[in-house]
Amino acid sequence: MKFYARPRRMPQVIIVSLIDIFAILLIFVIVTTTFKKIQPQVTIKLPESKNAVSSDSSDEPVVLSVSDTEEIFIDAKKVSLSELTSAVQKLIAEKGRPNLAMKADKKVSYGFLIQVLDALKEAGVKGNLSAFTEKK
Repeated sequence: MKFYARPRRMPQVIIVSLIDIFAILLIFVIVTTTFKKIQPQVTIKLPESKNAVSSDSSDEPVVLSVSDTEEIFIDAKKVSLSELTSAVQKLIAEKGRPNLAMKADKKVSYGFLIQVLDALKEAGVKGNLSAFTEKK
């Protein structure tokens, strides 16, 4: 007796469903990725504060960093104290009134910080100047 032998089919991978899965994974990776902002290559040890509160502002502030060696950075660009006024005026001309925040090392001398604040005042910075601190 001879029975009919059905030819075996080779198993196939359904590509359409795999494309859907890869598209969903790609969207997930894109949405969950954090983008880093360029920061100057300077280590700053922030002073501690008991009464500091976090900012509710949704805009990213322009960060003015002052290192312990009295170097000044606006975002990632290094500027000298004499160039600070013109750099901030140029920034105000480009962005209007940007949200400005200061990040100063706790070892910076008080006199140098006063000179930086004077240069900011000459440039036309008015109102509150946010400062970065660490919680105890």
